[in-house]
Amino acid sequence: MSNEGKALKEKLFNSKKSGWERLSDEELKEIFKFADEYMYYLNSSKTEKEIVQNSKEILLKNGFVDVESKETLNPGDKVFYVNHGRSLYAAVIGEEPLTNGMRIIAAHGDSPRIDLKQNPFYEDGELAMLKTHYYGGIKKYQWTNIPLAMHGTVVKTNGERIEISIGEKDEDPVFTISDLLPHLAGEQMERKLKDGVQGEELNILMGSIPYQDDTVSERVKLNVLDLLNHKYGVTEVDFVSSEIEFVPAFKAKSLGLDYSMVGAYGQDDKVCCYTALRGLLNVEIPKKTAVCILTDKEEVGFNGVTGMCTMIFETFIHELLDKKGENSPSALQKTFSKSKAISADVDAGYDPNYPSAFERNNSSFMGKGLTIVKYTGSRGKSGASEAPSEMVAELRKIYESAGVRYQACELGKVDKGGGGTIALTLANRGMEVVDSGVPVVGMHSPYEITSKYDVYAAYKGYEAFYKA
Repeated sequence: MSNEGKALKEKLFNSKKSGWERLSDEELKEIFKFADEYMYYLNSSKTEKEIVQNSKEILLKNGFVDVESKETLNPGDKVFYVNHGRSLYAAVIGEEPLTNGMRIIAAHGDSPRIDLKQNPFYEDGELAMLKTHYYGGIKKYQWTNIPLAMHGTVVKTNGERIEISIGEKDEDPVFTISDLLPHLAGEQMERKLKDGVQGEELNILMGSIPYQDDTVSERVKLNVLDLLNHKYGVTEVDFVSSEIEFVPAFKAKSLGLDYSMVGAYGQDDKVCCYTALRGLLNVEIPKKTAVCILTDKEEVGFNGVTGMCTMIFETFIHELLDKKGENSPSALQKTFSKSKAISADVDAGYDPNYPSAFERNNSSFMGKGLTIVKYTGSRGKSGASEAPSEMVAELRKIYESAGVRYQACELGKVDKGGGGTIALTLANRGMEVVDSGVPVVGMHSPYEITSKYDVYAAYKGYEAFYKA
């Protein structure tokens, strides 16, 4: 009876074993090698523009060309399009007509961060400071007293673009947002945690040496602007037309004594960007055209010319239809309505420090594989895109056939919070779409944690989906 019960349990229960168990030495070697390549990508891709630029270089090295350079498209052709330097669409043309549908995986390259205001420079207490406006959902107190790097672009009125990156090289200075010492923080400590540090207190410390002319005022601010002018040729007014982001200055590293995890900034959702991109590189001539989307603005609602709501994605698909000779008044709608998509976004991994936030039976766990999230949203599924059961079953089959371990989950307890992804923007175009990504512990913090096993599972799962 004992053996019979065990066999029955194995047959009927949804086993949620760790993916690390019973791996061969060769499999372990491949997982760790892939993780090293992923961490290298993270260290050079901290902003959405860097994600697009580095991903474009990877595509070019692997035989992809700008779609505008092609007059016609045939099965096996590999093309991409860059949207305003902040989002990217790549495709491998399939054997079947586009109007039979595509296989789409969409991830986002933007992550929570600290942006500069348009008029950021000021001096106070003989210190040069910058005013900021945080981007995305953050716990503001997590962004104080950590090393920050300055990334971004200044555009002058003559069209000149100046790229700025300070804080990543060993010889570079870093920046920070100061916080009160505990001895003087009595009133601050009485605030609710969400208000412990307020938005207008997230000011960047830039310098402390005054310009050597005591006949002028704001000499420390002047000295900082003089340094920027000498290095980059910019003035204060040029920052009105800039996009400057401050991100954590530390590097992605292996985490844990067993090297099993990755600790890094921006893994939401750069982990899915990288794995979706790498999966596409292994596609030669798929049955259906395989499309990888690296989009922008997910953390602030998908909108804008580079977000997933933009019609520029339709323009890209129209161009594919044109160059395949398949375009017609209804071709785009037919293509979308027969397409299947993965919204490749991360999920909240179970954190044993805060078990009360999670419902264990429907939580994702690090090391147990790729997630399948049938619906997102908050409370009563508000703002959700819910995948049809048929789509979920099809994805399960693809993953199981490829030997990819997966786990079904949702984001925390029902009334604890929730969240949304770009899934609804794809569904609104008529596609069947399901969320599937990587569990992350410490999501939206300056230092997020993933399992190397799950990162590799995402890569293999996405590759299998493109090829199905």
